[in-house]
This record gives sequence, C-alpha cells and structure tokens, in this order.
Amino acid sequence: MGSLLIRERYKVVRVIALQPDYALLEAVDISDRETPSCLLNLYEGQLLHRYARVMTGIKKEDCPGFRGMFLEKGALVAAFENAGGACIDDLFFLGDKWTWQERLNAAERMLHRALSLANLPPEVSCAALLSENVLFDQPNQRVNTRWMILPMEGMNQREAALLAADQVKKILPPTLQAGPEEQKFLKKLEEGLFPSVVALYGCWREAQAAIRAEREEFEEKNFIRRGLILLGRLIRRSVGRGGLG
Repeated sequence: MGSLLIRERYKVVRVIALQPDYALLEAVDISDRETPSCLLNLYEGQLLHRYARVMTGIKKEDCPGFRGMFLEKGALVAAFENAGGACIDDLFFLGDKWTWQERLNAAERMLHRALSLANLPPEVSCAALLSENVLFDQPNQRVNTRWMILPMEGMNQREAALLAADQVKKILPPTLQAGPEEQKFLKKLEEGLFPSVVALYGCWREAQAAIRAEREEFEEKNFIRRGLILLGRLIRRSVGRGGLG
C-alpha cells in the first residue's frame, strides 16, 4: 500500500491518535526542506465547525509553529510544526535525581512556555499544556510544545493556569529542603486560585529570587546545621498534620 499524500504536499508517516471525529497524524511536508516534519490535526463531524472557529483565532505571532488550516475530503486539517524533546513525565517523577538549581531553571522554562501560549484560544493553550504535549529539549534548554490539539470541553484561562500549575508541581515537588518562600509558592499552586497563566507567572517571578536565595543559604550551612533545620521542618510538618502528640 502506498503512502497517503494529503494535498499533494503532506506525506503521512503514522497515525498518532485516533478518537471519534478526531485524528492526529505525523507527516512530512515535501515542499519544506528546512522543517519538513509536521503534525496534522483532523476534525470531522460536529468538531469541524467548532475547531474552524478555534483555529481562526490563532495569530501567527502568537504561534509561529502554526502552518495553517484547510479542508480535505470533509475534514478540517490544522497543520503545525513538529517539535522534539522528552515528555515531562519521563523526566520529572518520584525518585528522580535533579538538583534544586536544575529544578528552578526547569520551572522557569515551563512557566515561560506556558506564558507564551496565553494569547492562544483556550482550546489550543489548554491542550498544549497536557503532559504528553510538554516536551523538554534538554540540549537547547527550552520547553517545546507537541501540537496535539485534542478536543476538550469547557476550557478557559483559569483551566490553562491549573494545567500549567500541575506541570510545575511535578518539577518542584514538596521536600524538606524547601524553605518558607518555596512552601508558600507551592501552597498557592495547590490551591489553584490563579485566574490565568499571566497571574501564575507573575506570582512565580515575585517568588523566584527569594526561593533561590533560601536554597543557596541552606546549602551554605554545614552538615550539622542543615540536619537540625531539616529535623525542625519535619517536626513542624508532623505537628501540622496531627502526627505528634
């Protein structure tokens, strides 16, 4: 069987996702020699008109990876550049070995990427913030987006902030080494009260310097002093949870 060719331009490599009235295809743009790999989001049925309106709301300056949309045999096709990187869940997990400096830097890159999505329609930005679409390009120290724009209901700016916060919580898990400022920031993430990604990023920018200073101050203390600090935090945490007495 020959390869599927869409619009005599996109050579389909594989089907990545398949749902009712939706499919995601990986393809090669044979007209583009520099960045040929791309993703094609296909919408049919009731999703066609809905996502035609959504994709119309994408401005090129807000999403350079958007290659445009077109109709193909009764389906809406939205084309995006493909991106490389490791999925966030494959990098940040229970038992991983990242240093606190690497975690803070990764959190900054994650939230900066989320901020870059803030002007996109919520149906796009929220889908882009799902775990499978958050890709860390470690060699280039950046976060990329896999543009798998799955159909999602009821998306808005607050939902985008919640999704971004969920990713940051993977990067900055609660630990005894976290000082008061970091704990305060993590508590805000857990409460999920940010109305938008812009508000979330603003909170991070205000807290970041203090969090880094706390970590550096802790590292400068000798082994015994660090041990006493950790013991004190453990006792306070246990008392707060009703674990002592």
